[in-house]
Order: sequence, then structure tokens, then C-alpha cells
Amino acid sequence: MTYSDEIKTRFSTFLMGNYGLPPVVLREGEGRYLTDVDGATYLDMIGGIAVSSLGHNHPALVEAVSTQAARLAHTSNLFLHEKEVELAEKLLDLAQLDGKVFLCNSGTEANEAALKLALLNGAQTGRTKIVAAENGFHGRTLGALSITGKAAIREPFEPLGRDVEFVPFGDIDALKAAVDDQTAAVFLEPTQGEGGVVTTAPGYLTAAREITAAAGALLVLDEIQSGFGRTGAWFAHHAENIEPDIITVAKGLGGGVPIGAMLAGAGVAAAFTPGVHGSTFGGNPIACAAALAVIDTIERDHLFENVLALGLRLDDRLAGDPRVTEIRGKALWRGIGLTEPVAGEAVKALNGLGVLANAPRPDTIRIAPPLTITESELDSFCDKLIEALDIVLPAPGGRP
Repeated sequence: MTYSDEIKTRFSTFLMGNYGLPPVVLREGEGRYLTDVDGATYLDMIGGIAVSSLGHNHPALVEAVSTQAARLAHTSNLFLHEKEVELAEKLLDLAQLDGKVFLCNSGTEANEAALKLALLNGAQTGRTKIVAAENGFHGRTLGALSITGKAAIREPFEPLGRDVEFVPFGDIDALKAAVDDQTAAVFLEPTQGEGGVVTTAPGYLTAAREITAAAGALLVLDEIQSGFGRTGAWFAHHAENIEPDIITVAKGLGGGVPIGAMLAGAGVAAAFTPGVHGSTFGGNPIACAAALAVIDTIERDHLFENVLALGLRLDDRLAGDPRVTEIRGKALWRGIGLTEPVAGEAVKALNGLGVLANAPRPDTIRIAPPLTITESELDSFCDKLIEALDIVLPAPGGRP
């Protein structure tokens, strides 16, 4: 029995089974590589589900966290500290939003806060309805789950006590028909991450902004997975030059340290008065220091330019493979569609070849590597992916 096997046995014995049994037992990381407890090394092409923006053991992140931990690790919300103010100022500047920020610990918490803020604003005019997208994902707590369009994870917990209407993602006519004078807010992801990195035609978010504005409803954009570099920009919605009422962020913001945030326009944010919402750990000094270090490093090292260029290289490397139906997404946040539902088997084969990826759908491999990934590392992934597909889905007549 390997040490990995021993740890997996202990995991199965003492931890709940909601994650199944993860395939790899990791111990440490360096750059874009992770090492397991038996010494095997893996190229990290999933980045902790779009979280590890700077990779692993990045000196800027290590220094920021270490320095802050030695200075002040926690304050609660009874007191404030400099880093939370600095981060709020920076987030609003990056979002190009005249508003305010609520800091929390995760994407789900950011969406819970956004839902509460939207309902508080809606209560002023008697609006209680929420419109969201089919196959969308906004979190697993009961509030965020109520607006999550993935039926398989929502339905076991129904009824959830929320007036929610789900519409096909990307369908402007369906969205317009659903938004009425009872709608408090529309919740959308610019690109559906957990749905398999599913995009829409340009103009959908612009239409959503126009529809909600005309109806007097709020537009809430969930940028938890799409924000902070996943599409080669701070926020995916900036590609359409719109201003939502509320933005939620998390994942890549902290580079591996748990943090989330809700940003809202000043008028909308005013509904959060003392006592209506809170978080003991929200705005934690260590998490805020980490987020500021991530932002500073992305800016200093021009990491958006890196992932945009490598995204084009990925297209060139994989577009001609007959097993690949499409490569959805932008930059290096991609859903690689396959001709057969063998994504899970392909990801397992990639693990065996020293690559970590993810299969959010039976026919889709998702990648979201660190923004610091190099050209040679991307080429290595492409080579290994083709090798994995040769194992689970051989091309007619051999390799393309």
C-alpha cells in the first residue's frame, strides 16, 4: 500500500462522502506543479478550480500572507483594519464602479449577500422574483442554491421557498419574457463555469442590462469564476462595456487564500444598513493582504497578456483534433468539448500522465491553470491531452 492509499483510506473513514474519493493526495506545490505524498509531480491545469491565480508558492503571495500573519491575523467585524479598506478601494477601481464593497469568505457567501441585497432593494417596491439561467451555478448554501440552475444539485433540497424563474442561458427573448414588474433581480454568469465553460453570443449581457433597466430590476453578475484574469481581463463583463448593479467575486481573487466580495453601486448598496448582514471572518486581514498581492502581481507581470496569447496557442494546438468538437471560453479558461462522453476517463488518463484537469460534464474537459503558466508548460499539456485521448478515444486511423 502506498502512502497515498493510506491517506485515502483514512479520508474515507473520517470525512463525509460528499466529494467521493479524490484521486490524488497532494503535499506541496511550486509554480505550476504539484507534488503528491508519494513524490509524483503533476502539471496543474485546473488551478484549484480557477483559484490559484499565481500558481503555488509564489513569493509575492507568501510574503504578503506571512507578513500579515505576523502583524495581525484577525479583527472580526467589530473593528476595522487598513487592508480591507485598501482592497475595497482597489476592487471598485478595477470594476470601474461607483459603489461599495462587502467582504466575505467565498463565492457562495458573496452570492448570498447579493441575493439579500437584491431582495432588500426589491422590497421597496414589492418585488420578490428572481430570474436566473438554466444550468447556472451560484453556490450550495440554501439561498444561493435556490437560484442555481443546475437541477441535479438543486432539486434534492427543494422546496427552497424562493420565487425563481429559470430561463435558457443566452436566450434574449426568454430573458425579456421572464423579467416583469415583480422581478427584483436577474442573476447571470457571463460564462457558465460549472456548466462546462459555456459562453453566449456577444451582446447577451448588453441585452440583459437593457432588459433589467427597462423593467426596474437589478442585474447581478456572478464573476466568481470568470473574474480576475480567467478571460484575460479583470472582469468578463467589461468586454461588453456594461455596468451591472451588483458583482460577486471570489476564487482567483485570493490566489488560494479564501476570500469573496460583493460589489454594488452606491444606490443599491445603501440597503445594507447596520445589522442586516455580516461575517465574523469576512475581510480577514490575511485574506485581504493576499488579494492585494494577487492584484499587484497580475498588474506588474502583465499576466493577462500571457494567458490571452497562450489561449490562441491552445486553439492552434487542439482545433484540428477530430476528437475535439469545440474549445469554449477565452484565454486559458476553457471547456474542451469531446465527440464522446469520455471526459472523466480522459481526466483520469491525464492524471496518470502527470496532469491535473477537471470534467464538469461527461463530454467536456475544463482547464483553468495559473495565470503564470508558460508556453512550454501549455505545450506539454496539449501533448499529454492528445496522448490521453489516444488512450480513451483513439482517432480513426491513429493520431490526427
